[in-house]
Amino acid sequence: MGKDVVNAVFTAQDRVAFRRKLRGCLDVLGRMLDTAAFDDSAPMTGLEIEINLVDGDAGPSMRNFQILADLGDSRFQPELGKFNIELNVPPRSIAGGGLDAYESDILNGLRVAAECARKNESRLALIGMLPTLQQSHLVPENLSVGERFTALNSEIVASRGDDFRIDIEGAERLSATSESIAPESACTSVQFHLQVTPETFARSWNASQAIAAVQVALGANSPYLYGRRLWAETRIAFFEQATDARPDEFKAQGVRPRVWFGERWIDSVLDLYEENVRFFPPLLPEIHPEDPARALDAGGVPALHELRLHNGTVYRWNRPVYDVADGRPHLRVENRVLPSGPTVVDLLANAALYFGLVRELAEAESPVWERLAFADAAANFQIGARHGIEAVIRWPGRGEVPVVELVRGELLELAHAGLDRFGVDPATRDRLLGVIEERCRTRRNGATWQVEAVCAGERRGLSREAAVREMTQRYVELQRLNEPVHTWR
Repeated sequence: MGKDVVNAVFTAQDRVAFRRKLRGCLDVLGRMLDTAAFDDSAPMTGLEIEINLVDGDAGPSMRNFQILADLGDSRFQPELGKFNIELNVPPRSIAGGGLDAYESDILNGLRVAAECARKNESRLALIGMLPTLQQSHLVPENLSVGERFTALNSEIVASRGDDFRIDIEGAERLSATSESIAPESACTSVQFHLQVTPETFARSWNASQAIAAVQVALGANSPYLYGRRLWAETRIAFFEQATDARPDEFKAQGVRPRVWFGERWIDSVLDLYEENVRFFPPLLPEIHPEDPARALDAGGVPALHELRLHNGTVYRWNRPVYDVADGRPHLRVENRVLPSGPTVVDLLANAALYFGLVRELAEAESPVWERLAFADAAANFQIGARHGIEAVIRWPGRGEVPVVELVRGELLELAHAGLDRFGVDPATRDRLLGVIEERCRTRRNGATWQVEAVCAGERRGLSREAAVREMTQRYVELQRLNEPVHTWR
């Protein structure tokens, strides 16, 4: 959710001043893209993993404050709901054994966190949406402690001016309403960060958009919510609706939603930040004392606080990130498509596919986005989320093609080549992409395993509620073994 804010209440004067400061940040970023020395060293990557806390009955455990206090580890932070935490894995290059090192670090961090959770009668669950959640769990009282969460809820609710309405039709249908953004806490994801140069940002972002449907189809892990079987990756539709701040009148006028795939391919990172300023009113208009233009003129590196704060409240599935590390500015693509889980090795396999594909597609002489209509990429994304590993999408030169055939017949080879460009150890490359290939061959991912397990319970005479709870208990136990989900019985 980003850094906390100091204030939870803002005035009209705050909003006017923030907009002025925001435009100034945008101007400074434009100057920096022409003149500043952005970090162009060996590309770094990063991972953020959102985690659910569950109790002995596999229901949500509202104890993140106590667990984080006991843990005392700055890598772990609260997320929106009291049953959510986030692990921020230290960034690194994936050259050589970098992906193996990620896996080791994540497993060690989760081991320590699991011990603290156990002391608080809780367990960790890496999953896109906790299947045992009920609507009664997702209420304002269960939002995490923190001014940012309070302010964000107040601002979005005020913008909406009405209850949030959820209407998702999949294998079954869910219709619900909420008076707050608390349901957003049901959505737990993994984010991949890829550092790029200003010159390669647009190609990397376009490539990320083009493959988003493939990612979500192969990695789907959220088929159940409130006891209903919905989409393979219900998190996509639910997140879009649970945070939609637009009144119905604004929707009819074509106002863009804050959870947004986008509407066009881009030529520069500035295109995305300009859209943010043009289309989206500030939600958290907190002013920082830095004068970015003065800082740049003095030879410094401005932090562009307002630009970054505003960007954090526009929920693109592939988000631009401006940041400063060791006194040098850099740009990243933040890929927010995938759900958390099922296991750490599954997450790292997904990461290998993403990093490899984006690198290779971004450097291709004939970019895929020049042959793929943006509207088709957006439609593919919804199809991938709805149908998961059984999805059929449009792809240049292939027409309508099952995702698993596209990946096995074309994209895995590209991902191999892209990881070679990064200098990834061949054994690591083959191990992780081998997980993706087997997932395609068996047509089994987290979503299909969950559905199979629940259906098996129902065939034994269990109620839906009991079958979902039994499945979740088994999921948590199998997750600890770190065996790829396609191998789970």
